[in-house]
Amino acid sequence: MKIVADQNMLMVEQCFGAFGTISYVPGRSICAADIADADMLLVRSVTQVNKALLEGSSISFVGSATIGTDHIDQEYLAQSGIEFAYAPGCNADAVVQYDLSVLSRLQPNWQQCTVGIVGCGNVGGRLYRALSNLGVSCNVYDPFLNADSGFNLTDFDTVLASDIICVHTPLTTSGPHPTKHLFNAEVLARIDPDSLLINAGRGAVVDNTALLELLESGSPLRVALDVWEGEPRVSLPLMRKVSLATPHIAGYSVEGKARGTEMLAQAFKRLIDVEPYTLAEQPKTVAKLRAETLSELILASYDVSQDDLRMRQAMAASSDIALTFDLLRKQYPERHEFSCYKFSSDTETTQPELKAQALKLGFCE
Repeated sequence: MKIVADQNMLMVEQCFGAFGTISYVPGRSICAADIADADMLLVRSVTQVNKALLEGSSISFVGSATIGTDHIDQEYLAQSGIEFAYAPGCNADAVVQYDLSVLSRLQPNWQQCTVGIVGCGNVGGRLYRALSNLGVSCNVYDPFLNADSGFNLTDFDTVLASDIICVHTPLTTSGPHPTKHLFNAEVLARIDPDSLLINAGRGAVVDNTALLELLESGSPLRVALDVWEGEPRVSLPLMRKVSLATPHIAGYSVEGKARGTEMLAQAFKRLIDVEPYTLAEQPKTVAKLRAETLSELILASYDVSQDDLRMRQAMAASSDIALTFDLLRKQYPERHEFSCYKFSSDTETTQPELKAQALKLGFCE
C-alpha cells in the first residue's frame, strides 16, 4: 500500500507504517500527480480534497487529522466509494488553552466576565466546561443543540452582548444556519466596542473586510484572530489592527497533533477489521510552573503573545505573505497542553485555591 501524508503530521510512521510505504508531501502543495498511484491520503486542513485532486487516482481512504471538514468534498468521496475519517476533538484541549491564554493577556479580569460562545461542539463545549468549572458565566449560541444539551443556550443577541465572544463554529455555506460571514458588518457593529472577540474557528465566519473597516473607523473593539479569510494570503492591514494575530496554530499542540493521527489510525483499523488498539501513552515530561494567579499559570504554560510577535516580525520582513504564513505553521515551536505541567507557588495561602483551579483545567497533580 502506498500512503501519501502531509509532512506536518506527527506519528504517521508509528500509526500507519505497518500498512505500507509512506511518502511525505507539503500539505498545501499535494497535487493529483502526488497521489496518482497511492491508496491512502492523510491530510490536514490546508489540503483541498475534491474531485480535481482525486479523480483518476487509486485512493480508497482519506483521513484528515483535523476537527473541521470544510476542506473535504465528502459528497464526492461518498459517490466515488472512498472511505473518509477525521479527528473531531483531537486538538480541543489545545484550542481551549489558546483561548485562555488570549483571555489572560487581553482581559485581566476574565474570571469575572461573561463569555459568549458561538458554536458549542467539541471545542466550544470543552471551553464551556472549562470556564463553567471555574465559575465563569457563559452564554452559548448554537442553533443545532437542544435545550437538554447541558449548556446555557441563549439567542445570538445575548451572546453578542457578552464581555468576551469566542467563535468556534465550522465553516458552512448552506443549510438552515450557514456560518460564512455570520459576523458580517451589521453583526460586528452590534458588538459592544469594549468587548473582546476571539476567532479560533474558521476564518470566513468573520467577514475580514468588514472587520478591517470597523477597526479602521476607530472602534476600540479588541480582536484576537488565529484564523483568516484567504489563508495563507492573510490581510496585513487587518493583522496590524487586531490585538493578537496568530497563524492558525490554536490547536497546534504536540499532543493534539499526535491524537489526530492516532484517531485516523483507529478508524482505518476498524475499516479493515483489524482489532483497534490504543497506542501506549507517551511518557510526558512534567514541568513545574511557578505562578501566583491562574492567568500567570496559563501564560507560563503557553503565552499567545509570543506567537503574535513571531507572526508580526515574520510578516514585516516577508516578500511572500502566503509562504511566510505556511512557514510559521511548519516551523511552529513545540508546545504542550496543560496536562504536561504542574504549578509551584511561593505563597502557601494561595496554593490550595490555585491548585484546585489548575486541576480543573487539566494541569497534573
